[in-house]
Amino acid sequence: MTTRYNFLATHNRGVSTLAAVDAWIAQSFDPKLLELVRVRVSQMNGCGHCLHLHSQNALKLGESEDRLFLLNALRDSELFTERERAALQWAEVLTRIEATHAPDEAYEEVSAFFDDDELVALSIGIAMINAWNRLAIGFRLPHLADRQQAAA
Repeated sequence: MTTRYNFLATHNRGVSTLAAVDAWIAQSFDPKLLELVRVRVSQMNGCGHCLHLHSQNALKLGESEDRLFLLNALRDSELFTERERAALQWAEVLTRIEATHAPDEAYEEVSAFFDDDELVALSIGIAMINAWNRLAIGFRLPHLADRQQAAA
């Protein structure tokens, strides 16, 4: 895969603004849960760059490999709390908004675990990782493992 344009290496105002929103989210929401959400959405969107980056970030924050391995099958695992499940399911609902239309049941479930400010931060976090996924996929941004292999 050939990178089309490395948008991260430039000083584009739009990219800087997205990064500033991400910095706000990092201060406004549980960082470990946010990384799980980012990994799950990146799995759904098939973004290798973001999947690799956020899996590594989650591990650095103390996330277990087992939970990362089972994230795609979270409904079949007892390793996730109800709060985490609600956040991850909300991430799935918003990522597939064209099919789900964010049903009331999903909103009621997630709002039982998060107050209004947390839910806004979570929802913006979901929107942001979807935006980053689309940029990384659209510009064919390689993930770190590919770059390391190419350099070897």
